[in-house]
Amino acid sequence: MNTNRYIATPIRTKEILNKYKFTFKKSLGQNFLIDVNILKNIIKHAGINKETGAIEIGPGIGALTEQLAVHADNVVAYEIDQRLLPILDDTLQGYSNVRVIHEDILKANVHEMIKEQFEPEQPVHIVANLPYYITTPILMKLLREKLPVSSLTVMIQKEVADRMAAKPNSKSYGSLTIAIQYYTHAEVVMNVPKSVFMPQPNVDSSILKLTTREKPPVHVDNEDYFFPIVQACFAQRRKTLRNNLTSHFKDVYDKGEITTILNEIGIDGTRRGESLTMEEFAILANSFYKRSL
Repeated sequence: MNTNRYIATPIRTKEILNKYKFTFKKSLGQNFLIDVNILKNIIKHAGINKETGAIEIGPGIGALTEQLAVHADNVVAYEIDQRLLPILDDTLQGYSNVRVIHEDILKANVHEMIKEQFEPEQPVHIVANLPYYITTPILMKLLREKLPVSSLTVMIQKEVADRMAAKPNSKSYGSLTIAIQYYTHAEVVMNVPKSVFMPQPNVDSSILKLTTREKPPVHVDNEDYFFPIVQACFAQRRKTLRNNLTSHFKDVYDKGEITTILNEIGIDGTRRGESLTMEEFAILANSFYKRSL
């Protein structure tokens, strides 16, 4: 194919938008990529090749989908906006290895789709330019469902990418960091300027690669208990661990009892949440969980 006719160029994108009189919906966070080199970098970082399957979320007019179709064995894309379906039929008509599903990814049974659409044992990667307003709910759904995927490589708001890949004792480190890194190894692989989008967003973007872990890096007795405790420790960042936990457990333990429990596990109650490693959070949560039984 003539690379000048790729979808991800300003001229071709405008042609497509004009042809279909398409208007951007702010409520869906639609920002289309208009730089083929950025897309090729995403594909490279994601580890996409002719042996792999790819799942895309929010294909838009098909800019990334097209590059995935060129480089991957087969591609399944979830699109929520019905107005884009005829456009995708048109822009992707030359690619027989793409299937577009008109469904909200937050409601989709992705496990079932993977079984139906990909070969057993085939490496599958999620690759997406995610809408900024709903990045975290989408990623947390996909990670909590423990899908059989090798990685998730996503274009997201830079500030959120920094939080997901943060290290302890940094301003960006928080409960979201712990949640993401519990399931994956997180790495910001590239920063992306606003100028490669149409329309231009108000924020800078980054490409974040999440490599799924075979098992979490720490032992947690009960995940449903662990994550709320982690969130509680960051509820008010300036407050000490002891004060945040006292607020969280106000109907169960008083401050003295919280101090005793922290002393027993060797964690100083005057520390703040951002100073704890994931291992320390696991020790903390497991200790409180055992007491709750």
